[in-house]
Amino acid sequence: MSTTTAELLKGAAELFPDEVVTSAHVRHLDLPLGAGRFALITLDNGFDHTKPTTFGPGSLANLNAALDQVEKEAADGSIVAVGLTGKPFIFAVGADLKGVEILKNHEDALAIGRSGHEVFKRLSSLAVPTFAYYNGAAMGGGVEVGLHCTYRTVVKSLPAFALPEVFLGLVPGWGGCALLPNLIGPEKAVSVIIENSLNQNKQLKGPQVFELGIADALFEGADFLEQSLLWTASVLKGETTVERPEVDRGASWDAAVAKGREIADSKVHGAAPAAYRALDIIAAVKDGDLQSAYDAEDEALADLIMGGELRSGIYAFNLVQKRAKRPAGAPDKNLARPVTKVGVVGAGLMASQLALLFLRRLEVPVVLTDIDQERIDKGVGYVHAEIDKLLLKGRVNQDTANRYKALVTGVLDKAEGFSDADFVIEAVFEEIGVKQTVFAEVEAVAPAHAILATNTSSLSVSEMASKLKNPERVVGFHFFNPVAVLPLLEIVRGEQTDDASLATAFAVAKKLKKTAVLTKDAPAFVVNRILTRFMGEIQNVIDEGTPIDVAERSIEPLGLPMSPLVLLELVGPAIGLHVSETLNRAFPDRFTVSPNLKAVVEAGKRGFYVYDSGKPEIDPEVAALLKQGDVALTEEQARDRVLDAVAEEIGLMLDEGVVAEAQDIDLCLITGAGWPFHLGGITPYLDRAGVSERVNGKPFLAQGVASVPA
Repeated sequence: MSTTTAELLKGAAELFPDEVVTSAHVRHLDLPLGAGRFALITLDNGFDHTKPTTFGPGSLANLNAALDQVEKEAADGSIVAVGLTGKPFIFAVGADLKGVEILKNHEDALAIGRSGHEVFKRLSSLAVPTFAYYNGAAMGGGVEVGLHCTYRTVVKSLPAFALPEVFLGLVPGWGGCALLPNLIGPEKAVSVIIENSLNQNKQLKGPQVFELGIADALFEGADFLEQSLLWTASVLKGETTVERPEVDRGASWDAAVAKGREIADSKVHGAAPAAYRALDIIAAVKDGDLQSAYDAEDEALADLIMGGELRSGIYAFNLVQKRAKRPAGAPDKNLARPVTKVGVVGAGLMASQLALLFLRRLEVPVVLTDIDQERIDKGVGYVHAEIDKLLLKGRVNQDTANRYKALVTGVLDKAEGFSDADFVIEAVFEEIGVKQTVFAEVEAVAPAHAILATNTSSLSVSEMASKLKNPERVVGFHFFNPVAVLPLLEIVRGEQTDDASLATAFAVAKKLKKTAVLTKDAPAFVVNRILTRFMGEIQNVIDEGTPIDVAERSIEPLGLPMSPLVLLELVGPAIGLHVSETLNRAFPDRFTVSPNLKAVVEAGKRGFYVYDSGKPEIDPEVAALLKQGDVALTEEQARDRVLDAVAEEIGLMLDEGVVAEAQDIDLCLITGAGWPFHLGGITPYLDRAGVSERVNGKPFLAQGVASVPA
């Protein structure tokens, strides 16, 4: 390794004194079959699997020192091959993002890219074959260090294998963009690097890593290393030949890159640069010039590290990985009461989804009630059918399926169903009078300690509890649809909700594996309030006369997963109208009720579009209903209107104390509405675009929180 790179690593290590340093232990062993002396390097940061192994500058320096040793041994013929593996359950999960966060200039960022390349490349330039044994989770640089080896094996039980950089706002910058398409072909590489990343960071399992051709052999976990070493010996002795299909460097390479650009356009609409930079490198390495591709990776890494999208991506990652685990404002967890039985009021689709979730996560009896036996039977039948699907997919075994089915029941009589329930949640019609009646009925029959939870999306929890004898045990417990997919759970503290009830709600949320955010009892809480203001302003500009396609395109630079009117279809126009009416009553000066949306709902339409041609086109029947003014805005004007409205609303919510900090707003939008990581939710984008300053006179976040440090 050159002195320059060693100096770069040393300088980087000085910038990052708090790195959890990974060691690279070298041990020697005799391979089976008399294949010869072998050096095995084990990556280990000294902690168990809950603190995965990463690569910071100190870690790279340790790996480099290990390679110094084995390089000499390979050159003098004292070893026949080198292997690389990880500690139990973890191979390596890539660059240490905490180190990336603190970088302040382009030169330091460039040094990180170059030093990683210089260390990893040594694996492919040794005088003997090299083997990577993916024994556990491998991501980013962990995947890439293995790609520099001659051969790879993977454990069948490997739970997570990915190149997630594009998801965060980076490119696979230590050889991923250069090596993967040359190993498995550009189409598969584009799928792993671009498509999986932009599909909510989809992870590969061990068998998929093997099927894609990334790994050359697949072994069971119990004796993974022994089997890998036996296979290594077989390869070295010529008894096993690894055959890899020839990579097509013709038109199919260009087609794969073009497909990648289509995927990126459909997901981020040109709003985030990482996917496009990765595709540029993949396109350029078609000629097999790896060094030029490595240089391009270095430049892309440095540019993106100094850009806003990556900082927003890291900020979002930290919200989901850290803040979500320690909810702001949650009471002492020791106050939580045990939950040994759950009651669900209602047996419709939402109630049935809730019953299934409580059943699978808490594994306690769950009882549903409704107004007639037919509805109850349908709700229980839904849960049974979903359990059968899990059984067919191998997600549960027959015994577990039988036990789950036995645990879920339905009764007409609330007294019979709820007399021994510790937690009762209602999922009935979104009307305050109906919910007050339901809670009065439940309070009369449930134990005094039972939590009464409401899945309301916009109504006042305090008002719901106001006529009860014990309003202190009522808590908002708002899920997002589909319940099994979206992680967010808005936990709402009513005016009289006590700490024990709130603590129990948070404890249940944790067992449900949901991201719980505490919110004040304010109209529509967090996600629906922001989305309704956002959608309402889009609807306003349409009603005033801006063409629908212009209004829809206006927010494409945000790179949202879908356009506003497609989102409205997903939510349902009737629900969107109901929430806008609720918020209009609370804040008539800011929330409007669109007459056009009302007309669409009254006509029974499910949305603004039809898809007869496979693409969304305005439904002619909807077009005939619309009544627009004569004020047509440009895309830029419409976007400013929408973003100004959102920035104003978030500012007001923070002033009102709806949540503790702007970070909670972003966590809610990421986990409850699928807003992309590259935005960091919404507030980093509003800060970066200057909207926060324009509307509120100040940014939402301090410099360096989701941006390059000052």
